[in-house]
Amino acid sequence: MSGPMVVFFLMMCSMLPGVVQAQSKNTLWYNRPAEYFEEALVLGNGKAGATVFGGVGSDKIFLNDATLWSGEPVDPYMNPEAYTNIPAIREALGNEDYRTAERLNRKVEGKFSQSYAPLGTLFIQFDHQDGFENYRRELDIANAIATVSYDGDDATFTREYFVSHPDQIMAVKLSASRKDSLSFRVRFESELKYSTSGQDHILRVDGYAPYHAEPDYRGNMPNAVRFDEDRGTRFSTYATLQTDGGQVAVSNGALSVTGADEAILYVSMATSFNGFDKDPAKEGLDNRAMASRQLADASSLAYEQLKQRHLADYQAFFSRVELDLGETSAPDVPTDERLKRYTQGAEDKNLEILYFQYGRYLLISSSRTDGVPANLQGIWNPYMRPPWSCNYTMNINVEENYWLAECANLAEMHQPFLTFIGNLAETGKVTAKTFYGVGQGWAACHNSDIWAMSNPVGDFGQGDPAWACWNMSGTWVVTHLWDHYLYSGDRDFLREYAYPLMKGAAEFCLGWLVKDKQGFLVTSPSTSPENYFIAPDGFRGATLYGGTADLAMIRECFQQTIEASKELDVDAGFRSSLQSALDQLYPYQIGAGGHLQEWYYDWKDADPQHRHQTHLYGLYPGRQITPDRTPDLATAARKTLEIKGDKSTGWSTGWRINLWARLHDGERAYKILRQLLTYVEPDGARNINYTGGGGTYPNLFDAHPPFQIDGNFGGAAGVVEMLLQSNDERVSLLPALPDSWETGSVSGICARGGFEISMNWKDGKLVDVSVLSRAGNDLVLEYGGKVVNLETEKGKTYAFDASLQR
Repeated sequence: MSGPMVVFFLMMCSMLPGVVQAQSKNTLWYNRPAEYFEEALVLGNGKAGATVFGGVGSDKIFLNDATLWSGEPVDPYMNPEAYTNIPAIREALGNEDYRTAERLNRKVEGKFSQSYAPLGTLFIQFDHQDGFENYRRELDIANAIATVSYDGDDATFTREYFVSHPDQIMAVKLSASRKDSLSFRVRFESELKYSTSGQDHILRVDGYAPYHAEPDYRGNMPNAVRFDEDRGTRFSTYATLQTDGGQVAVSNGALSVTGADEAILYVSMATSFNGFDKDPAKEGLDNRAMASRQLADASSLAYEQLKQRHLADYQAFFSRVELDLGETSAPDVPTDERLKRYTQGAEDKNLEILYFQYGRYLLISSSRTDGVPANLQGIWNPYMRPPWSCNYTMNINVEENYWLAECANLAEMHQPFLTFIGNLAETGKVTAKTFYGVGQGWAACHNSDIWAMSNPVGDFGQGDPAWACWNMSGTWVVTHLWDHYLYSGDRDFLREYAYPLMKGAAEFCLGWLVKDKQGFLVTSPSTSPENYFIAPDGFRGATLYGGTADLAMIRECFQQTIEASKELDVDAGFRSSLQSALDQLYPYQIGAGGHLQEWYYDWKDADPQHRHQTHLYGLYPGRQITPDRTPDLATAARKTLEIKGDKSTGWSTGWRINLWARLHDGERAYKILRQLLTYVEPDGARNINYTGGGGTYPNLFDAHPPFQIDGNFGGAAGVVEMLLQSNDERVSLLPALPDSWETGSVSGICARGGFEISMNWKDGKLVDVSVLSRAGNDLVLEYGGKVVNLETEKGKTYAFDASLQR
C-alpha cells in the first residue's frame, strides 16, 4: 500500500464506530466555557498575560503585565539597628535558651513585600445568547494559540487568541460563517484606578497601581490597599478593531462592531516600570507612548503575518524538545475528564507528556522580561491581594520555578531570574549590614518582589520567625548562576556577572558563620523554612543554631564558588578561606530513627509530614548527597522521605519527584508524579490548604491549593530528572526510568557540561543515544554501570549504541 493510501486508510479507520482516537500530547480542550480561573486557558509572551474563559454570550479575559506591581523602590535601611540584637540571640542560643532566642529573633524583621497586581478584565459581549451547540475550547501549546468554536444562529462562530512576543500585542480573531452575523461590544474593568477614552476606533485605558498592598494573609485590616495619584506604577491598555464588513464605533467606554463577517481585536499593554530602583511615577517609562506604538505597529500588519511572526518566535523555543512514552490507549476526552480518569488510576502516557510540555509552555509564556522572574502564579493573577502576594517566595518557590529552564532547553527563560539576582544583591548589601552585622557580601531572605527587597519580613516583629527570619536565599539563588555556566560554558557570563555575585553571597556566609561548642562552624541564629522543632523541654520553636538546611546551602555555595575561582584563575586567597571554612562546617547528622536530621540535635519535628524538606537540599537541587558517593546519607534522605509520606502540597510534591529521582527510585518518583496529577475541583475560593494534599486543576495549573505555578515547573523538571541526570563530573542516562515508561524516546534535553541529549529506549533499556556538544567540553557518559570518556568538539554530535560504543 502506498504512503498516501496508508494515510487515507488510517484516517477512515479513526472515523469508524468503536475506534477511539488517542489523546493529543500538545492540546488542552474542553466542551464548555470556563467558570473558574482554574479552568480558563492562559496565554503569555513573557510579559503580557491573558486568561481566556471562552464564554458564548460574553467572553472574559483577565489581563496581566509582569511589571505591574504595587509599591515603589524599597528603602533597605528600614531597620538600621536590627543587627544589634544578634549578639543577644546568639548568647541565648549558647545557653540553649530557645524561648528567649525566639522572642529576640522577632526584632530582626522588616517590612513585607509588595504584591503582583491584576491589570484588569476585558469583556467581549456578543449579541447572541448562551445555549449554542458543538462547543469546543482548546489551547494548542505547540503553537501557543487558544481557540473557541460553537454553532448557533445558523452559523459557526470561531475565536482565535494569541499573545505575541515579537510584536508585544494580544490578537483575537473573531469570525462567523454566516455573512453579517458578527456583532459584539468590548469593554474594560479593573480593580486599579483608571480612566477610559476613545477616538479613531481606539479604546484607551490609563491607570495606576497602588503604592502599597498588604499581604492577603494579614486579613481585612484598614487601608490594606493604598492609592495615590502621584505614586505607583502607571499602566496603559489600548485596543482597536479591524473588520471585514460591518461598522466599528467607540463610545461610552467601549468598542463595538455591528454586522461584520470577521474582526481582529488588537490589545496593547505597557507600564511605567523602569527598574527596581526607579520611582515608577517620577522616573518611569512612558507607558502611553509604548502602548500606542505597539498598537500602531501591530495593527499595520496583516493578521496572518502577525500570527506567523508569533509562531516563528514561540516554536523556536518550544520545538527544541520532544518526548514520547510509547503507545497509549487513553481515549480522546476533554482534559478535565481526562484528568479525572487518570486520578482513578487509568493509563494516559500522553497526559504525562502534555503535563511536561505544558510546564515548558508556561515558562516560555511567563519568563521573558529581564529582571522580572515568573512569580508564584507565573504572570496570571486576577486578585488585588493574591495568595502570598503573588510575590517571589525565596525559600523554595521562585527557585523551583527555574529548575526546568536549563535541563529542558529553555536557558533564555532563565535570564529574567538570573538578572534579578543582580538587583537583589544591591539591596542585599544593606541587608547584610543592617540586619546581620556582616560588613561584606550580600544577603537575602524569605520574600522578595519586583523591587528586589532582600530584608527579612514580618512587619518589625509581627512575623513568626519560622517564615520571617530565614536569611539564606542569597546563598541558594547564586547556585542558579553556576548552573547556567555549567550548562552553557559561557565564561564571559561567569567572569563578568556570575562570579562576583557568587563571591558576594559566599562572603556573607563567611561573616555569618560562628563556632559551636564543638568547634564546628554553624549559622546562629538559624531557622529551617516554615518548620518547627520540639525541644527536650517541650518548647515548640523555630530559632536554633546549625540548621541542616543552612549548612547544606552554604556547602553548595562554597563548593561552587571555589570551582568558579579555579575556572577563572582568580582569588586564590579567598578560595583558600572558603575551603578552610568548608572543612569546618558542622557535618550532616543521621538521627536515631535513621533519618537525616533537620536540626542540630536529634529533636522531634512538630509535624513529621511537613511540606518543606529543605534539609534535603543537598540531595536535590544540590549535589552533595548521592547513592553512589554518600550511600549512608542517601539512605537517611530516603528514610526522611518515607516518614514524610507522599501526600503534600503541589509544589512540595513536585520537589519530591526530583528527590526520589535523585535516589534512582523511578517507581517512587513516578508514583509521586501521578500524585501531582490528582484532579482538584475548583470552587472559586482562594482558601489556602497546607494539609489536604495538592494536585492539578482542570486547566493543568498546579494546586497548592490554591494555584501556584511552581508545582508545574517542579513536576516538569522531575520528568527530565527521571530520564537524565548530570553534574560537573558525568552525564547519567535513564537513572530513574519507571516501568510504566518501558519504551520511549526523548530529544533535546540538556546536561551540565554543555551537552544536548537525544535517546531511545525499549523494554526499559537504552537503545541508542546521541550527544551534541555545545561547549566542546570533555564528556563522561554513564549508563547501567558502563562509563565512557570522550573529548568533544564544539558543535559536533556523537552517537552511541546501548553499550555506549560509537
